[in-house]
Amino acid sequence: MIKNNLRLLLAGIALQLSACAQNNNFTHSKTFKQMNQAKESNERAHVDTATFGAGCFWCTEAQFLQLKGVLSVQSGYCGGHTANPTYHDVCTGTTGHAEVCNIYYDPSVISFDQLLMAFWTCHDPTTLNRQGNDVGTQYRSAVFYHNAMQKETTLKYISQLNAEKAFNSAVVTSVEPFTTFYIAEDYHQDYYAQNGTQPYCRFVIQPKLEKFKKVFKDNLKDSH
Repeated sequence: MIKNNLRLLLAGIALQLSACAQNNNFTHSKTFKQMNQAKESNERAHVDTATFGAGCFWCTEAQFLQLKGVLSVQSGYCGGHTANPTYHDVCTGTTGHAEVCNIYYDPSVISFDQLLMAFWTCHDPTTLNRQGNDVGTQYRSAVFYHNAMQKETTLKYISQLNAEKAFNSAVVTSVEPFTTFYIAEDYHQDYYAQNGTQPYCRFVIQPKLEKFKKVFKDNLKDSH
């Protein structure tokens, strides 16, 4: 799907990640309570947030937690019109929400540009409202920007990827303002780490995770 020019672009980003990566002793949360504690700690430090929709948030969370500079990830719902949606509500496709991940990161270790490259690596941004067998607007490819910089950077890269025909089809990632983020139910948090033996984890998440690790092999938390 990804042509040689995007591979070169990703290789360049991987080198940038390696150059700026620092030792990071953060261990991601094992329980939802610990995730909230980590988030509160993050808010007191110099930490930025990126919010991405890339299909099933179980996959997205597992992938981004691998990267140096990513401190924690929360799965949830964003971009809809229904207040306090449940997972069941969102799965109906009627709430307007997308499954997303709030990615809390240290910008001195990993930049928003680099996170975007990981975002476009971790899913297919050319399929509208679909990732594999997951179909519906809740699975749309989306960047929910927190400020003007994130919006402008995202639009710039979409334009570049499409101009260079980096994918076989045009990038259809939606660029939407971040509004309200609803944290998903406890059992969705740290899903892969806690349910790695389940069929979906073994046959869907694990292959995606292994491909992701190969691209960013020099920039993984446990690679040193």
